[in-house]
Amino acid sequence: MVASDFKMKILPVSNKLHRFAMRFLNDEDETKDVIQDVFLKLWQKKATLDNVQNIEAFAMQMTRNRCLDILRNKKNKPAVSPAMQVVKPDATDVHLQVELSESANLIKKLINELPDLQRKIMQMKDIDQLEYEEIAKITSLEMNAIRVNLSRARKKVRDEFIKLNDNGNFENKRFTAKIL
Repeated sequence: MVASDFKMKILPVSNKLHRFAMRFLNDEDETKDVIQDVFLKLWQKKATLDNVQNIEAFAMQMTRNRCLDILRNKKNKPAVSPAMQVVKPDATDVHLQVELSESANLIKKLINELPDLQRKIMQMKDIDQLEYEEIAKITSLEMNAIRVNLSRARKKVRDEFIKLNDNGNFENKRFTAKIL
């Protein structure tokens, strides 16, 4: 298929494709993007379009599939609560910065109160970002022992932090779990 055939057979259905996509998306900009994507894919397949019996139906099917992909992507994006958002260093909310600073200090204190082995393993894995193999070489422990100690250390810090900060607020617990 050459450019003139493409213009004669496919471009005339653009309004129909636009209306069809608009019923799915209800967003003008996304609809235009979908139509542009469909036309691009059709142009890339121009060599095989002569084998397609009904190009209009083929274009409609491509439009439908692209719209459904967009809707699935929107549906799968998790909603992020304000408590779960990462705070940027230049945030203007002074109260939040103070609260996060106090939380960080409390977590450091809780880590320092861990048994020596758990504290060292947590330091190496979570702060120094060492791999399990490197920790095993340094500590002469087996991988399973390292994982168990790290898990226990994290759980103890998390539980103590929640206990000290528990306002009965579930969102606070989720935020704490995310930090640790």
